[in-house]
Amino acid sequence: MKNLLNLLMVPVLLLCSFQKSNTLAYFRDKVSGTEIRKEGKIVYLFFQADKEASGKERIVLQEKKIAEGKLKFTPSFDRSEVETGDLIIILSDSGGKEMSKQLVKNPLNPEMEVYEKEGVSRKKISLDNAEFSVRYAYSEHIQMVKIEKVTDSGTQMVFTQKL
Repeated sequence: MKNLLNLLMVPVLLLCSFQKSNTLAYFRDKVSGTEIRKEGKIVYLFFQADKEASGKERIVLQEKKIAEGKLKFTPSFDRSEVETGDLIIILSDSGGKEMSKQLVKNPLNPEMEVYEKEGVSRKKISLDNAEFSVRYAYSEHIQMVKIEKVTDSGTQMVFTQKL
């Protein structure tokens, strides 16, 4: 009888100890999972660029999407890579302080690779309209997007919108 009692006691104690650790692990994962979901978001901004008959460019924010995830790297802004016609995307807080800058190569005059008999070459193509997108890690501080176009004489503000 004593042996039977010991035989039943050991599995019951083991079962209870595993249940306790599994329950604690479940709640620990659940709490850390909410932190990951709160922090791990990517915002995508989709734009449409059109060239009007007068030659002036018009940019419209088509859509804003927020997705779960984490950026593997944040795009860096290198002033030496800027060319005439490129767009500088500036993400700022509600006070106007710059939080992030990104460079988008001229969407209406993209450089395309052409395969010919002589080999591969690059040519610029002129488009009347084009789409481009920007992505950044979600931050509740980013409240505004500005787009500047690089010209020969500096930069020109072409788009501003609150997010």
